[in-house]
Amino acid sequence: MSLIRRLAELRESEERGILFTAIDGEEAGTNVLVLESGERVGDGLEQAVAQFDELIRRGRNRLLTLDDGSKVFAEWYGPPPRLFVYGAVDTAEAMCRGAKLLGWHAIVADARAKFATRERIPSADELIVEWPQEALAQVRPDHQTAIVVALETEAFYIGALGSRRNQERRRERLLEAGVEEASLERIMGPCGLDVGADTQEETALAILAEILAVRGEREGGFLRDAKKRIHVEVE
Repeated sequence: MSLIRRLAELRESEERGILFTAIDGEEAGTNVLVLESGERVGDGLEQAVAQFDELIRRGRNRLLTLDDGSKVFAEWYGPPPRLFVYGAVDTAEAMCRGAKLLGWHAIVADARAKFATRERIPSADELIVEWPQEALAQVRPDHQTAIVVALETEAFYIGALGSRRNQERRRERLLEAGVEEASLERIMGPCGLDVGADTQEETALAILAEILAVRGEREGGFLRDAKKRIHVEVE
């Protein structure tokens, strides 16, 4: 199958993959497409392809510099990241509106059918009326999913709403239930950056900003104090 045809199919199937393109060196012009399923189209660029697992989880394009000094551009293909919020509260709607501005796919779930409605959460791409475990099983969070409230998943971000007092109570209950300390350390709670949020919309913005910071491997502080480039660099 030709490379161009397979790339076109990716847009329809929503599979994830990396297109490696050598831009200089002995293999300049070589293209290799590697999919998350293990499928590969093209030969060569072995040192670059060896970094596939890290690149596919990062979810961004990246310029690779190989041991011989040559450069390979790794272009990320796949559907947009997903935001999964459990609990159809007002903040969930605000978060969905913000996620759509980012081009993300927003999902909200709640066991209470009267809360998980289009009237209350019009900005969600998906609404699920299920208890947490059933909702998680349906969504199947992966490394391109951000979650607000959940635990045993591959999600790159797990946030929990609520006061510090509620966070501590939740932590005690989870420890008593047998959840390991290492798992609890994954929870960002209270979730969100410290921006002085007051309204639901401001709270949603603070949470989405923290999600982006985690995904970009940044601290989320003031740009004027940052030691890195303002925009995420293509390394």
